[in-house]
Amino acid sequence: MTEPATVAPRSIPTIGLVGGIASGKSAVRSILAELGCITCDSDDLAHQALRDPDLIRSIGARWGARAIRDGVVDRGALAAIVFADPSERAQLEALVHPWIHARRRALFSTDPEGAPARVIDAPLLLEVGLHTDCDSIWFVEAPIEARQARALGSRGWPAAELARREAAQWPLDQKRALAHHVLCNDGDPQSLRSRVKAALADTIRTHARAKGA
Repeated sequence: MTEPATVAPRSIPTIGLVGGIASGKSAVRSILAELGCITCDSDDLAHQALRDPDLIRSIGARWGARAIRDGVVDRGALAAIVFADPSERAQLEALVHPWIHARRRALFSTDPEGAPARVIDAPLLLEVGLHTDCDSIWFVEAPIEARQARALGSRGWPAAELARREAAQWPLDQKRALAHHVLCNDGDPQSLRSRVKAALADTIRTHARAKGA
């Protein structure tokens, strides 16, 4: 599913974050927020979407008691349904993605004074065509062992679940090949912060040159 373009002023660059699950994209996003960027966390918006009464009704109409418990979305049950069948996942994305897009569009509708960039952190940024909204794609890289440990510790996903969910996304080599910057997240917060600051400075310079061309 391709999302509509985010209509927003382009006086500052828009950065899209990609990488493997649990690679540290949220850590990069947090650093960019500390540096004054306008950041959009699509995972958080997706969680908000699943609490929206209208979407709950739509999900209930589609999947019924398999996905709704006591009037709320059972996220684990819904995930089991949609990750087992691409057509079911497409149905859910058709419901949730427009909701997320509308909130992102509102967030990005202005340029707060001094903000150096906008940032989109979306698991399916490339898959749904959001990269066309971006001036720079950053790939966050981490060893598979580290990603498996993070996924287990923060989400309770064993290695098999991580692999199953990642199989629904583009291969990592394909994502990496499209990146303007590759950031190694080796577990050292200070090193990651230095890499983020350097990539942001380069992105701002490149965007300024493009505007002046």
